[in-house]
Amino acid sequence: MIIDKLYDNVMEKGNVCVGLDTAVDYLPKEFLNKYEYLEDALYRFNQKIIASTLDVAACYKVQIAYYEALGIKGIRVYKKTLEYIRSKGALAIADIKRGDISDTAKMYAKAHFQGEFESDFVTLNPYMGLDSVEPYLPYVKNNEKGIFLLVRTSNPGAADIQYLNCGEGKKVYNEVGDKIQKIGENYMGKCGYSSIGGVVGCTHQEEGAEIRQSLNKTFLLIPGYGAQGGKAKDVSVYLNNGNGGVVNSSRGILLAYKKHEDGWKKFDEYAREEAIKMRKEIKDSVLKSREEKIEKGA
Repeated sequence: MIIDKLYDNVMEKGNVCVGLDTAVDYLPKEFLNKYEYLEDALYRFNQKIIASTLDVAACYKVQIAYYEALGIKGIRVYKKTLEYIRSKGALAIADIKRGDISDTAKMYAKAHFQGEFESDFVTLNPYMGLDSVEPYLPYVKNNEKGIFLLVRTSNPGAADIQYLNCGEGKKVYNEVGDKIQKIGENYMGKCGYSSIGGVVGCTHQEEGAEIRQSLNKTFLLIPGYGAQGGKAKDVSVYLNNGNGGVVNSSRGILLAYKKHEDGWKKFDEYAREEAIKMRKEIKDSVLKSREEKIEKGA
């Protein structure tokens, strides 16, 4: 199963997921001005970030909206970026957050699991109902693909629906998580996690331990780190012995060069340094949390 490869990547490289939410204004002006065509600059920027972090990132998340906003040229960059990631033997998560049903969902699945936009994982929004997920499942079973479904997000508006009470002490996101884990039991990897994963924002640490315990077979994609306010200590509670999840950082890595006077000349090197720093912070936090549990147990 594809989840075994992601699990092994985390074991070998750490938890960092590099988010390629590449806005045009993220590119150094000096770098951008070197290219006649915008799409060439965007792709080359992504390519250099990927090449510099291959050995320190478990996977890459490509947010399609940043490319769709640029029209056909942007979509070409999106396609080429996915192809480059996968050509290097790395794992690509297409952050598309689709949420539709029936034949429409079948077309979305076909579009993002095969052909020009093929990725290893996609993100989906299951809040329209679980029949919005079903058209993707044959690809998980037959084509070695994976899915990350929104469970509990980190935005303030999550409270509007995800935090509504369902009775028996459960909220909507608990019910969604339970249903996702139930579906995932049919697609288990050797690592003990399913290729049907969940998206859980890391900015609500108080709920983290409960989520990790209840979704014990669900691998997590964890956004909210860095620019969105999440810290390593927030992340560690969502991991299980340091695995069971990848932590996304986009702006924190892509814009690391802005902390340095000569940053634009070495933006890829500074991105690598930031990814290594993030990896270490998460690892140290996991070890600290483990030591604290041992002390309490003693």
